[in-house]
Amino acid sequence: MDIDPITLAVMRGSLEQVADEMDAALERMAFSPVISDGFDRASGIYDRANGEVIVQGPRGLPNFIYVMEFTVRSVIDRIRDPAEGDIYIVNDPYLGGTHLMDVKMVKPFFHRGRLVAYLANSGHWPDIGGRVPGGFSTQATEIYQEGLRLPPVRLFDRGRLNRDVLDIILHNVRVPEERQGDVIAQVTSLNLGAERLARLLDRYGEETVFGAVAEMKVRSEQLMRSCIETIPDGTYVFEDHMDSDGVDWRPLKIHLEMEVRGSGVHLDFSRSSPPCRGPLNSVLSTTMAGVYIAFKHFFPDVPINAGCFRPFTFSLPTTTFLNAQPPRPVSGCAAEVCQRIIDVVLGALSQAIPERCYAAPMGTVTNLSVGGEDPARGYYVFYSFIGGGYGGNYLTDGLINGNPTIALARTQALEIFESRYPILFTRYAIREGSGGAGMRRGGLGVIFEFQIRRGEASASLLGDRGRFAPFGVLGGRPAQMARHTFVLQGKDYCPPHITKDEGVPMQPGDLLRLETPGGGGYGDPLDRPSEQVLQDVRRGYYDQETARREYGVVILEDQWKVDEEGTARLRAAER
Repeated sequence: MDIDPITLAVMRGSLEQVADEMDAALERMAFSPVISDGFDRASGIYDRANGEVIVQGPRGLPNFIYVMEFTVRSVIDRIRDPAEGDIYIVNDPYLGGTHLMDVKMVKPFFHRGRLVAYLANSGHWPDIGGRVPGGFSTQATEIYQEGLRLPPVRLFDRGRLNRDVLDIILHNVRVPEERQGDVIAQVTSLNLGAERLARLLDRYGEETVFGAVAEMKVRSEQLMRSCIETIPDGTYVFEDHMDSDGVDWRPLKIHLEMEVRGSGVHLDFSRSSPPCRGPLNSVLSTTMAGVYIAFKHFFPDVPINAGCFRPFTFSLPTTTFLNAQPPRPVSGCAAEVCQRIIDVVLGALSQAIPERCYAAPMGTVTNLSVGGEDPARGYYVFYSFIGGGYGGNYLTDGLINGNPTIALARTQALEIFESRYPILFTRYAIREGSGGAGMRRGGLGVIFEFQIRRGEASASLLGDRGRFAPFGVLGGRPAQMARHTFVLQGKDYCPPHITKDEGVPMQPGDLLRLETPGGGGYGDPLDRPSEQVLQDVRRGYYDQETARREYGVVILEDQWKVDEEGTARLRAAER
């Protein structure tokens, strides 16, 4: 059917509003701070036949854009007789997931007795069982050590709660009361979405709504193809590395050959490292999601639905750690490997269209989980992730303390942490000097420091960028790498794998200091206006020695002015 532009815009906005209300309900009801305050969640509407994404909430995690399409498809393939009132729960990374902590729920949506779509959401549970609190086991060598693994199973059967399934889940997690609250939040979110979507269909009719959905997919594909056509044809090669897999002290290579031909892109990752022993393997859906996020950075106006994925083809053999198979451990796939996929694609695109390029962002979530027993309140699991610097780019300096590139999620409020867990934050500050120098400097990372107040605890850390710095582009300098330090009974302890460790025992008064990377610089630092360098120094982003060494700018300390003659001589000598 023909859809006029106004109707199409109304339908798109209305469908996005349904998904956005689902997100809002989930974050307001969830017990876990990582969902309610960190926004580590997503909601969407999916095709009844093949699970293709129709729309995702505009505030949902970008990482789930493509992943949840795989999730819904796995439900369709395995549940042959969906019924009205059913809700399925699934977290198996190999059946359209990320890591076990990202728990998805899928609801078949019936309108006037007929299945017309699926609703789905995902929320990060701070604990799903496994060998360490929080699930981020950096020394796991098989997925069975990482936590409870759920294939698609009916949590609600025709509207009735399957108490046996819920009991199995709650008996395998460390803080069952909190997880039950998250379950209720996700179920309520799906039911709200069903109510809102039913109103939309009652008002406009199925033919109009789903006619608009079909047209949205066509136009999204057309727009993405027109954007790709602005990239010169050619093959662009880029390579970057993960520090290690947490078990073996050797880097993991991500090698990309990106071929652009007309309106299509083929991405070949086949020369990347083989599957690893540790938890830095990635599943297919998460690897592909990283590619789409990177292209979305360059072409932000393309609407998100299944149509925008169609111009892309992949070579992702199972001989690489980017398409690992069971039972490989995968707890780092979404949080860490996916970010490096984004970095590598940004690097390849920066070769292809340097006039619109981005230097590398911090490229790590720095997953932190602490579990222990608070003498005043009982057992707890505290999970957080930390921001870092974004890369300088063709428009601006890099963002300071930006959220992870896989997400719109943010570091949760420290006051919430302190009120719920026996910890005290002693420092949360910009990490001076951590951004890469450039005509557009990289953003700065942060210093995130806390100590245990009561009881014994066990800390686990899964991050990256401790050996391979976020890269600069077009002459920009790399950023500083991650650096993490425990202070245990007055003695410094640095993890052997720099950014990864598990089960570190902490006593009252012990401290953990996390220093996150900055972003890479864009362009020759000698081209940065001297007044901007002076402003950075006055703000404390860099010291005067860095201004002289990296930017060739001489600052008169007593007057806080640029020595123009000295700067001119120094820059001329540097060039």
